[in-house]
Amino acid sequence: MLSNLATRDVETVLHPYTNLSTHRQIGPLVLERGEGVHVYDTEGRPYIEGMSGLWCTALGYSNAELVEAARAQMARLPFTHLFSGRSHDPGIELAETLKELMPVPTSKIFFTSSGSEANDTQVKLTWYYNNALGRRNKKKIIARQKGYHGVTVASASMTGLAANHADWDLPLPGFLHVSAAHHYRGAEPGESEEAYSARLAAELEETILREGPDTVAAFIAEPVMGAGGAIVPPRGYFSAIQAVLAKYEVRFIADEVICGFGRLGTWFGSEALGARPDSISFAKALTSAYMPLGGVSIDEPLYEALVGQSEKIGTFGHGTTYSGHPVAAAVALKAIEIYRRDRIIEGAAEKAPQFQRRLSALAGHDLVGEAGGIGLIGGLEIVADKATKRQYDPKAGVAARCVAFAQGEGLIVRALAGDRVAVCPPLIIAPDEIDALFDRLGRALDRTRDWIRAEGLEAMPG
Repeated sequence: MLSNLATRDVETVLHPYTNLSTHRQIGPLVLERGEGVHVYDTEGRPYIEGMSGLWCTALGYSNAELVEAARAQMARLPFTHLFSGRSHDPGIELAETLKELMPVPTSKIFFTSSGSEANDTQVKLTWYYNNALGRRNKKKIIARQKGYHGVTVASASMTGLAANHADWDLPLPGFLHVSAAHHYRGAEPGESEEAYSARLAAELEETILREGPDTVAAFIAEPVMGAGGAIVPPRGYFSAIQAVLAKYEVRFIADEVICGFGRLGTWFGSEALGARPDSISFAKALTSAYMPLGGVSIDEPLYEALVGQSEKIGTFGHGTTYSGHPVAAAVALKAIEIYRRDRIIEGAAEKAPQFQRRLSALAGHDLVGEAGGIGLIGGLEIVADKATKRQYDPKAGVAARCVAFAQGEGLIVRALAGDRVAVCPPLIIAPDEIDALFDRLGRALDRTRDWIRAEGLEAMPG
């Protein structure tokens, strides 16, 4: 029996990334408050928020300084925009701060309200840039299978997940996908990580040559794949890929929407994994998700091309009402201040060995074929047969069942395609909370194993 609040939700709210048919029967988990790494439902039950919401509440819940930053800016100047040369103090200061933090040469910062908008902007800027240079055929974008870059028409076209394409008439023409960098699933028997990386780089080069180097404009990749399964690339991957991109003058865009601002124990994931992109997309932890804000870094050659086009056309015709919202910018400035002052990112690096040790230990569970990550992010893959890596029928929803059992244990984690379960807690998580998180996840796996046996589920045919 659904509660009154749950019934009202079912009657009025269309939920993203939700099985809408199932939701009508079971209703929502309604949360009403949060504190630190915990959130509480309407019955007062606490949960460790093991996904930082959606990979984003890096500073946890109810941070009084972030709340006050928003309140003070709302009282002072709740809104103005950046159109037609207008500006505001927090936007200027934030752009200056981000320029200093960027691990790539950066001339300007362009603000958006989300990661999807940031990546959509990357596509438009890439096209605009090549038009400015007279390279009107150099427009194709290469992304990766299992990659996630958003849900707008262009960003969803770059995303490499079936749910974002099926019956959406996507991807659009001109968006290509190469293999995911997932050693566990993609490597040949006995193939080293370095050899696998070299093979993926060769595949990328073959794709560029097949399409024509004069038609391929950019390659986009997450340092660690998020929604595709919390997948860390194999050793040598980015160095091998970047050599190919440089050879054919293909722009490299790093989607740091999840990895940016400390997730891997560095300010940006690119720094941890040896990636040297031309531009970075960011969002999520920039404000610890207290306000919606994202953006992209703009290098000097791109900026000069934009200036030239603006002079020719009469304006730079891109941007949204809330680009660089002053309240969001004020919150972002305070978040960055906290990251620096309280050594949040250094602390994440210090806690990472314990986090990864507890996660990797789950690979010994009967159901787990792979478990691992980097920094304070990771994932595991549930399999029916560890020796052959055969999986259960996706229709059985084994990972989703595991996540439901975890919720019953007081832990929120996320089921992803391929029967993967992701873990991505707030960066402020304490060592004892890390242990509690993995204790609960272990019990959820035990309950999942018992459920599989009771249901008589078997591996899909090989």
